[in-house]
Amino acid sequence: MIILAIETSCDDTGISLVKATGGFKRPQFKVLSHNLSSQTQIHEKWGGVVPALAKREHGRNLVPLLTKTLKEGGLRQVTTPQNSPADTKKIRKILEREPELLELFNKVIPTLKTPKLDAIAVTKGPGLEPALWVGINFARALSLVWRKPLIPVNHLEGHLCAGLVKEKDKDKRAKPKNPPLNFPALALIVSGGHTELVLTHGWLKYKQIGGTRDDAIGEAFDKVARILELPYPGGPQISKLAKETKNRKENPISLPRPMINSPDFDFSFSGLKTAVLYLVQKLKAENKLDKETKSFIAADFQQACLDVLLAKTQKALIKFKPRTVIVGGGVIANRELRQQLTRMITRNFPTVSLVIPELGYTTDNATMIAAAGYLQSLSKKKLKVAPKLRAQGQMPLK
Repeated sequence: MIILAIETSCDDTGISLVKATGGFKRPQFKVLSHNLSSQTQIHEKWGGVVPALAKREHGRNLVPLLTKTLKEGGLRQVTTPQNSPADTKKIRKILEREPELLELFNKVIPTLKTPKLDAIAVTKGPGLEPALWVGINFARALSLVWRKPLIPVNHLEGHLCAGLVKEKDKDKRAKPKNPPLNFPALALIVSGGHTELVLTHGWLKYKQIGGTRDDAIGEAFDKVARILELPYPGGPQISKLAKETKNRKENPISLPRPMINSPDFDFSFSGLKTAVLYLVQKLKAENKLDKETKSFIAADFQQACLDVLLAKTQKALIKFKPRTVIVGGGVIANRELRQQLTRMITRNFPTVSLVIPELGYTTDNATMIAAAGYLQSLSKKKLKVAPKLRAQGQMPLK
């Protein structure tokens, strides 16, 4: 099954082309083309993502990214331009709130032969609704013009599937080699908007056993980075600064580890962020906030977050006895988290498999959406062309 996937849940525009096989028992994903357009430089000066700007940039990026993806995947074929598909009332209606996208769509799509796809997958939620709508409307318009079925995908399920995807192999004849994944599985989702522990007894069967009560871990990293006057995005900057403390004296900073001993599997990072704020204000007033002190604060803040994640994950492993741990989300790009989580499971749970996405698939991307879309397609008797969809900013994983 060949799937074209579209991801616009936040500030990265993603389009990928993936060949999927294997069914539920052994899903295999071969990446034919993987493209991502980042908006980091646009949002950097604001210190965070501005939804209206994200929406605008998605509208500008989608069509060029589509043509690039089709070309790289060997599916782009140019034809003599026909009457514009935007002449139809349905297309105009779908894209009426995206005038710039409609213009690009009208200019380019008629010049392309219908690619040999089996389906189109698109992120339905969760995420920033203005951004989600652009991707959904674009996917519906393509589905209608090309008469290809459209699969709505939960962004969080995409993160869970990211670990199943291997880096694109230059030899397209090579068979993908995916890690073994046995159920039941415990999933840890760590991103800018989510910190969740999810138990699953099989694909499409999810039960949240723990979640964040306030800030998600990625959000906390960004906020603490602003407190320390570091550039956006905060996660990589915190990690970079924390690394400077290696091989130095013992860290004099000691921050709280919120809810690390609570009997549940929930998380809370707002109080930790506030503790950093009060500490920084105190040190500034005493004229003691130099670069070295900032690096110690960054290091202990990062370790505090990791200590809580590891403690809650270990507690869930002991209680539910899963055979696999799946990790997904942008924060798993953090090398300390990858190393410490791997070490904890290897030492304490040697029979448990750990599935972590490769660095190229940790951030929001369309390849993971294609993988989740494939699994969704296996559960449906009939896929529909251009079904009516609604963006869901708070869409749960279930």
